[in-house]
Amino acid sequence: MQTGRRRELVPTAARFAAMGSRPDPGYPDTVLRGVTATRYVTPLREGGSLPGVMEADDCGVYVVKFRGAGQGRAVLVNEVVAGELGRRLGLPVPELVVVDVDPVLGRAEPDEEVQDLLRASGGANLGMDFLPGSIGFDPQVHPVEPRLASRVLWFDALVGNVDRTWRNPNLLLWHRELQLIDHGATLTFAHDWPRATAAAEKPYDGSGHILAAAATARDEADADLAPRVTPELVREVLDLVPGQWLTGEPGFDDAAGVRDAYASHLLRRVQARERWRP
Repeated sequence: MQTGRRRELVPTAARFAAMGSRPDPGYPDTVLRGVTATRYVTPLREGGSLPGVMEADDCGVYVVKFRGAGQGRAVLVNEVVAGELGRRLGLPVPELVVVDVDPVLGRAEPDEEVQDLLRASGGANLGMDFLPGSIGFDPQVHPVEPRLASRVLWFDALVGNVDRTWRNPNLLLWHRELQLIDHGATLTFAHDWPRATAAAEKPYDGSGHILAAAATARDEADADLAPRVTPELVREVLDLVPGQWLTGEPGFDDAAGVRDAYASHLLRRVQARERWRP
């Protein structure tokens, strides 16, 4: 079972050559590290999109979100963009990988819902490193120091995360360290591109944020993080998203146009942060 590894970027062409196949033209030259699923272990029914725990050919275990789920590819894109942006801002996010899923893995599953999901999700899906022994975060039991809490709150405000609440914290403790998980409910502007420009200045309601009480260093967090969200950093993150998750987006000619739209929104939001900061 996986115990957490340093994340690496692998040139896609080299990875596919090692697998004896050609790279998918939907991938950029460098994407998230790729693995191939070898076994479906169990569903996680507390997730609305029915993610599943899967083993892979690197001897790792991952929580996989499937592109064939009802929430669609946009959730996978949001996971990569928000998660990798958070990682580059110094926040603790488990490793993300692209998981190649063969639909044949669903044949032995007794649950028809799981069978249907795997059949609809052949190819590239999103995996997050499974953290064995991790526990759910409870702010009444697990104190978080103000600097980290403030940085998490600032980041969630930037990406518009609506899920880091008491009802659904999406925080784990692993080896006594906080881990940020599940960023599918971020960047919701991408569900309504015509209104994305206005959404860049939308205030963030942090009153229900699970770390709001501990986040007493908010000005320091803003001064530290905002200058780091540069065009170069945003482009680096967006280039990690497999192109096949972006193609066919209504209103765009190609994946490059979608990347540009995400980048434009995030950079506008940073510039307008005095209007949305909690």
